Amino acid sequence: MSEAEKEKRAPVLDPVDRVSEIIFGVIMALTFTGSLSAASAGREEIRTMIFAALGCNLAWGLVDAVMYLVGTLTERARNLASLRRTRSAASPHEARAIIADAFPGRLAEAIDVEGLERMRQRLAALPEPPARARLGRDDYTGALGVFLLVVLATFPVVVPFMLFSETALAMRVSNGVALALLFAAGYSLGRHAGGVPWRTGLAMAVIGAVLVAITMALGG
Repeated sequence: MSEAEKEKRAPVLDPVDRVSEIIFGVIMALTFTGSLSAASAGREEIRTMIFAALGCNLAWGLVDAVMYLVGTLTERARNLASLRRTRSAASPHEARAIIADAFPGRLAEAIDVEGLERMRQRLAALPEPPARARLGRDDYTGALGVFLLVVLATFPVVVPFMLFSETALAMRVSNGVALALLFAAGYSLGRHAGGVPWRTGLAMAVIGAVLVAITMALGG
């Protein structure tokens, strides 16, 4: 097993990652479906819209997947640099200061000198770290998950246009499905954060609708 795989870190995709990618995919798809005219859009325009929405989310899914890998590698390199600085510090006091800087402000304040010293000793006892940060199998699995979430989020929004010949009805069903997805995503985030899930769900549905309107107004 490689050092990258051994490193303790967040799950391949945590709930926030998963929900965020779904929200992004839904909003991007809505910017295409919302550009249709219920009164004048024909089957050719609808077909073009479906392929455009899918193509856009394929492209952005790929971009998000690559940036996920870049972010993971950057964070891992930063952690390695912090570990090397800690191990090569001129004094235990300097090493403890480096460790404390790695924690958020309030959390760092809650750790006393004894706790920081125990961490320093454990880090000093670790095997020699790798020469450079590397990506492991889980990282590529996570990137694939990011890509698939963005792309698959397109289908619930565009499928109604494949099922219903009446454009106005398809648009109403598509918008209803999209709002339901946004509400469910917000509900999941609210539950994960320990808040009031239904309020977060409603807020996410409203925010999603506003973002779509802004994106369309800007020509997105």
